Amino acid sequence: MKKILAFAALFIALCNVSAKEVTGDWNGTLNINGMKLRVVFHILKTDKGYSATMDSPDQGAKGIPMTSATYDNKTLTLLYDAAKINYSGQVINSDSIAGTFTQMGISFPLGLSRKASVSDKPKRPQEPTPPFPYKSENITFTHTTEKFTLAGTFTYPANGKNFPVVVLISGSGPQNRDEEIMGHKPFLVLADYLTRNGIAVLRFDDRGCYDSKGDFSRATTNDFVTDVESAIAYLKTRKEINPKKIGLIGHSEGGIIAPLVASHNKDVSYIVMIAGTGAPGSEILLRQQELIGRVNGAKEEDLNTTKDLNSHIFKMIHDISNTDTLKARIAAYLLQKSKELPESKIPPGSNINDIIDIQLKQITNPWMLNFLRYDPAPTLTKVHCPVLAIIGSKDLQVPADINIPAIEKALKQGGKKKYTVKELPGLNHLLQECKTGSPNEYPQIEQTISPTALSLITGWIKSVCNMH
Repeated sequence: MKKILAFAALFIALCNVSAKEVTGDWNGTLNINGMKLRVVFHILKTDKGYSATMDSPDQGAKGIPMTSATYDNKTLTLLYDAAKINYSGQVINSDSIAGTFTQMGISFPLGLSRKASVSDKPKRPQEPTPPFPYKSENITFTHTTEKFTLAGTFTYPANGKNFPVVVLISGSGPQNRDEEIMGHKPFLVLADYLTRNGIAVLRFDDRGCYDSKGDFSRATTNDFVTDVESAIAYLKTRKEINPKKIGLIGHSEGGIIAPLVASHNKDVSYIVMIAGTGAPGSEILLRQQELIGRVNGAKEEDLNTTKDLNSHIFKMIHDISNTDTLKARIAAYLLQKSKELPESKIPPGSNINDIIDIQLKQITNPWMLNFLRYDPAPTLTKVHCPVLAIIGSKDLQVPADINIPAIEKALKQGGKKKYTVKELPGLNHLLQECKTGSPNEYPQIEQTISPTALSLITGWIKSVCNMH
């Protein structure tokens, strides 16, 4: 869970504007506590209404297709369901939009203009640059069942053969092979460190993202499991690696995927869970919202209101399997709760039915429903290869206090003997040394991954692979 979920987001109204003024390229820069990230929206008028794509130049993302782009009743709304992104803004004139960018419930002001934005590159001292003291290949491989192509990078030591190898599995949301987030490239740093220490690495773009084909928007965690299995099948064709020493390293959602693969795939000889979960998804999100809200200064009264609201919704999600019935029940509940809101909480010009519709799309998309209903403990009991599970003590997205005990309990119940479960002091969800653990700190911190964490992961893999 690299990103944060909230269901009570409200959106500002937009002024009326002609289609000609809305269409075209719009540029802006997000300021996330001092970290600047450029955003570009490309808006087109079609026979059926509007369509749009989004670029995030500083994160290497281009042409991301928005789920919907609407301009109706003075409101322009751009949505990207897969990453829980929406943008709403007031068109000032043909060259200027004032608005709000929201992702997973966290909102930032974002003004747009026709003029391209310029952003300074943040300091990232750990980010490696060529030439590398190892071999690096950009590769493609075919999904074993769906037959689309996945693209990635395979790195391995320049000398020798029969190397142990790991597949890196990214967290939630559309990720590239470097798991790029807020100016950081965690998987590039991790792959570089591992390969310099004699361990081959395959990292790849998520399905439907960047150079990989397939459909990300409809995919669930179970679909990503098949992508990893396809990566394993590809590795078995490489003469450089030892097919009996194939491991998985999963971060966040990747830490859910790795045990799912290892529980039934005999080719997996070890797994590393970085900020992987042991508690049910609904429990994690409730705790996550509480911790992040509190560290960002939310009032306890508002935190309790949000917890009560979401607890009720999550219970419906667990109890009601029919999606249409579920949507109707949640919509009715949200409408009822909206009537309890003071008028000051609803922006002028906002339509409550439109707001509820947006929230429903976020809550009931296939990935979210699967995550909220999933309990990783039964899967962890079925993992019979060695396991390393680490979570930072200041991780507010996958909190250690509820996940470390759950992971350890499940592994014990499964009769596991070769496992290590550790809480790493002072580290956040990205394994950065930090002050509060708030996601708002991620871009401000120059460090990408704590050297202590890098050394621990690498040393553990060397130990289970009998590397001397």
